[in-house]
Amino acid sequence: MSLIEAALQKAKELAATATFRAEKLPSGVVTPAPRKVRPALDAETLAARAAQAFVIPVASVDAQTMERHGVALEVSDKAADRAYRILRTRVEQRMQLEKWNSVAITAAGSGEGKTLTAINLAISLSRDVNTWVYLVDLDLQWPRVASYFGMQFGKGLGDYLAGNAEFGDIVYSPGIERLGVIPNAERMESASDILGSHRIQELCRSLAAEMPRHIVIFDLPPLLMGDDLLKFAPHVDCMLLVVSEGKTQRRSLMRAKEILQDMKLLGVVLNRTTEQQESGYY
Repeated sequence: MSLIEAALQKAKELAATATFRAEKLPSGVVTPAPRKVRPALDAETLAARAAQAFVIPVASVDAQTMERHGVALEVSDKAADRAYRILRTRVEQRMQLEKWNSVAITAAGSGEGKTLTAINLAISLSRDVNTWVYLVDLDLQWPRVASYFGMQFGKGLGDYLAGNAEFGDIVYSPGIERLGVIPNAERMESASDILGSHRIQELCRSLAAEMPRHIVIFDLPPLLMGDDLLKFAPHVDCMLLVVSEGKTQRRSLMRAKEILQDMKLLGVVLNRTTEQQESGYY
């Protein structure tokens, strides 16, 4: 049962017990003056209040660590901020057009900037007051989302996959409104088998059930490092490929294109470009 479903169930129970039932008193008994009773709230209203009251626990993060890794919260680079805003808007427009809610971010190889792109895109999307965002670290071979934030947390994705935690135990806020992070601290063997498991299916169902309007961002391993993305592809609406200028080799990009040809590709992000805008306004 998801967190919102649990809130709805609790609300219905409260509504059921809030109704007033009049009973006949024995003859000769003086009844007290009736008290003014506020009308009972209906189940839908109580459910809405319960849902609004849900607060994701805040995890401790480190400003210096975020600055070192280039996380948008601690980087005052106007050009980078503008680039992520443009990326956010284009992602939002395409996903709304296609009615997509989830995107997997990957790259051809390692070190091309997919994790940082996933983090900064999630932060940028969450700045829209109408959008809730979940960022999930599904790079089981090399999880780094939490380390980029300098995040301190209790149970994580590894505990959930092992059956030692529930969905509500592994979602944290890095102190950003409308952003929930599911971190992971464990490198796992047979990662692709895990990504095709029943427990992963349960995780995806829980994410889909939480919010009426939300975007889920999955940070996945590089395409050419294994079959992890192929295993997880049925659980995600679309893919976003990160390409690093000066690092991604042409033959690697062509191989990535072949793998993605049967999948829904949201777009390609060019990272570390040396191109500069000469305009005084931009």
